[in-house]
Amino acid sequence: MTPRDEDEPVFFDLNYVTITRDPRSQLVLAIGGDSRAAGILQTAGGFHSAPGAARDYHRLPHHLPGEEQRHGATAAAHALLLAGYSVHLDPALNTLATPDGDRQAAHRYLAGLESRARAAETDRDVAVLLAEIAAPEEGVLPQLVQSLISTWATWGERLRDAGLDDEPAVQLMKTTSSLSNHEQRITLIRDQAARRAPPATATPGPAVAPRATSSVPSARRR
Repeated sequence: MTPRDEDEPVFFDLNYVTITRDPRSQLVLAIGGDSRAAGILQTAGGFHSAPGAARDYHRLPHHLPGEEQRHGATAAAHALLLAGYSVHLDPALNTLATPDGDRQAAHRYLAGLESRARAAETDRDVAVLLAEIAAPEEGVLPQLVQSLISTWATWGERLRDAGLDDEPAVQLMKTTSSLSNHEQRITLIRDQAARRAPPATATPGPAVAPRATSSVPSARRR
């Protein structure tokens, strides 16, 4: 190994484990990892191994209350991290997450957007701002639309299963669809703003002194 090699960082091919909640079954699942990770999931988080169509996975028991599921998922994630695994833990399952802090951070971000909107001086500034608001998937508005879609979908299904009128959920669906259309229009406006070049600034030429005119008539030569 050369001295240069000694200065280079060493990267390990770590197993990646995802801990999340299945939206269909509402089970808390852990996917990925090896046999050692399976042991950590079982001992630290109370997960059980389960056979899957493509590969085995791990899940928490059905009967566990929601708060115990979150504690088990968080404990397993931290134990896996300490063991050297790469872990993605669904924020909704993280007992160390602070919803109030997240809400305040979101409010600060929106207040920052408003401040930048007031300070925008060029079309390019406006285009950058609108991209943050309406960019596909990553923008604020698309994420809001996705949250509303999840809301009306699960709400409507619950109302129908209970034999209740789902009209409120249908109205929310229509409103969400309208909001999604506005998102696309904002993106088009953003593209128009991005294409607008700043006006060319004329280069001032040398100042030309005006011709002096005399109020006294010139004498005619005879």
